[in-house]
Amino acid sequence: MTVQDPAAPLQDHRFPCDQCGADYRYDPAAGQLVCDHCGHADVIAQPGPWASPIAEMDFKRALRADLSEQEIEETRVVSCSNCAAQVEFDETLHAAECPFCATPVVTDTGIHRHIKPKALLPFALNEAAAHKAMTDWLGGLWFAPNGLQAYARKGRKMQGIYVPYWTFDADTKSAYTGERGTVYYESRMVVRNGETQEARVAVVRWRPASGKVARFFDDVLVLASRSLPKEFTDALEPWDLSALEPYTPEYLAGFRAEGYAVELDEGFAEARGIMDAAIARDVRFDIGGDRQRIHEVRTDVSDVTFKHVLLPIWLAAYKYRGETYRFVVNGRTGRVEGERPWSAWKITLLVVAMLLVAGGLFYLDVLEMGIF
Repeated sequence: MTVQDPAAPLQDHRFPCDQCGADYRYDPAAGQLVCDHCGHADVIAQPGPWASPIAEMDFKRALRADLSEQEIEETRVVSCSNCAAQVEFDETLHAAECPFCATPVVTDTGIHRHIKPKALLPFALNEAAAHKAMTDWLGGLWFAPNGLQAYARKGRKMQGIYVPYWTFDADTKSAYTGERGTVYYESRMVVRNGETQEARVAVVRWRPASGKVARFFDDVLVLASRSLPKEFTDALEPWDLSALEPYTPEYLAGFRAEGYAVELDEGFAEARGIMDAAIARDVRFDIGGDRQRIHEVRTDVSDVTFKHVLLPIWLAAYKYRGETYRFVVNGRTGRVEGERPWSAWKITLLVVAMLLVAGGLFYLDVLEMGIF
């Protein structure tokens, strides 16, 4: 929920350098805080081996808004009027361009009150490595406009964004009814090409089936942002969630963080769809046989917990000839996804070349037949 309350306490993700007072930024290559002004570096304190693992949160308590204030934080955000992204405020973003869609941001700032992140994956790639991955990906697209490729190579730096996700754990027990199909073959007379022939035909014998399956789901991942097309972010998977670090705001130094727009209950509804698909696969395996039919699955879901986590994405949004093109890079693996641009003249050139080749082959065939 966003409310206008300038007096509310805010979390500040800017950290002054111990030597000169300028802002630190988190350097993915060094894995520590670095000051670009004087070069001083500082480590991020890590929890000792005695520290407890990243704690899951109770789903039902969160739905009742019964979480402690320690689990809530408030940050000042800028809202984009075009894509509705809520990006953590800093003075350089206000009245500049939205990092998600390159639309000028002119809206007022507000306070975003939300469930505090429990964990994050720190950036492992710096901006230069992410930019190279993007331009290499663009260079591999045969029909991308050369102008856009050149613009991307020479364009402004990419934005490092921590994108919000939900993860869900749940224990499930499912009872099902269905049918098991066994394939056997019979010899039958069939008509083929106007002639009656004997052939072996597959026949399925169906028998009732029922049973129970159980599965524990761990870290079902759901995107909590509406700012990027889901097909882009899904294509960046897999994420190495085993490497999640306990949330420490120092990792956000020099980066931006997006507030979640998909509420917790909406996120769980999507997670249930993912769980149900996995349960259906379990049911089919349990039914066995050659074919399976599922009539009904009744699932009891218990012990649901969740985490709000932040995952690192490098983002570029370019305006080119009136169109916006967005590209995202997995900040851990360098995997790239984006809106595929097309060059009309390259496609036209290919069509003309294919017509010329086809015409040349036709001419050679005519010569061989001695028509001319």
